[in-house]
Amino acid sequence: MTETSDPGQQVFVRHRNLLFSVAYRILGTAADAEDAVQDAWISWSAADRSRVADPKAYLTRIVSNVALERLRSTRRKREAYVGPWLPEPVLTSGDAAEAVVDAESVSMAMLVVLETLSPIERAVFVLREVFGFSHAEIAEAVGRTEAAVRQAAHRAREHVRARRPRFAADRSRQRAVTERFFAAATGGDVNALMELLSPDVTLWTDGGGKVRQAMRPVVGAATVAAWFAAIGDVAYQGVEPADMDAQLAEINGGPGIVFRGQGRVIATVTFDFDAGGRITTIHNVANPDKLQAIADGTARSLRTR
Repeated sequence: MTETSDPGQQVFVRHRNLLFSVAYRILGTAADAEDAVQDAWISWSAADRSRVADPKAYLTRIVSNVALERLRSTRRKREAYVGPWLPEPVLTSGDAAEAVVDAESVSMAMLVVLETLSPIERAVFVLREVFGFSHAEIAEAVGRTEAAVRQAAHRAREHVRARRPRFAADRSRQRAVTERFFAAATGGDVNALMELLSPDVTLWTDGGGKVRQAMRPVVGAATVAAWFAAIGDVAYQGVEPADMDAQLAEINGGPGIVFRGQGRVIATVTFDFDAGGRITTIHNVANPDKLQAIADGTARSLRTR
């Protein structure tokens, strides 16, 4: 939105980034999050704003409810998705990476875990654990009783805790390992890749049936290393290695790699690390429908405050 003298629009613009941050964590896709924010704007424009005591809380309730309904409507499509479903990656600005909580809550690994929650559990977890809203505020936002919200929050928190340990390797080590992985992959150095990978590393690839990708997770350091070492020798999505460009980038609050060729983004790669800095999980998104946010080149601030 452009600058305006309309006080109502100024308030919305002031909180717009927060609204996207909420919607994106609930939905896992930038396109749907943008639609949710737009729907929130429509509701805000039609509201009697003179009766709104706390615009930030009011707008958050609107976008949370819109995102929850949209998540429910898209859940069946995701269940019928061709191959593994991964979140839509976004470029992030440095301020998200500076705050561990912000970075962890928007990481690809966390968004994958959140995908296993029910829609209501996911919305409650995001609003409670990430944004710090009270149970009463969340109950009003999602149209449930406070007791129901407390139960959903407990279930979601235990579920996430069991499946997603907090970041172990420090941020500087993560960046260093990513840089070494980048050099080894683009240079086809299998041995160097093996040194960076956990023995039971898992590679998840998302082509959505649009491009050829592994339909099941690829497991084991040797197999994953061979997969990435082939980048320098084998054409990928019709792009010859000599015509492919790879760049380091901050993706979802952490270090990642963007692959481009023939004037388009063809894939992103992000990582999860163990305490020693070895790579335990790799998320490779190649579905062209999920790469528009990266192709746009806009780095988003996904701070929670």
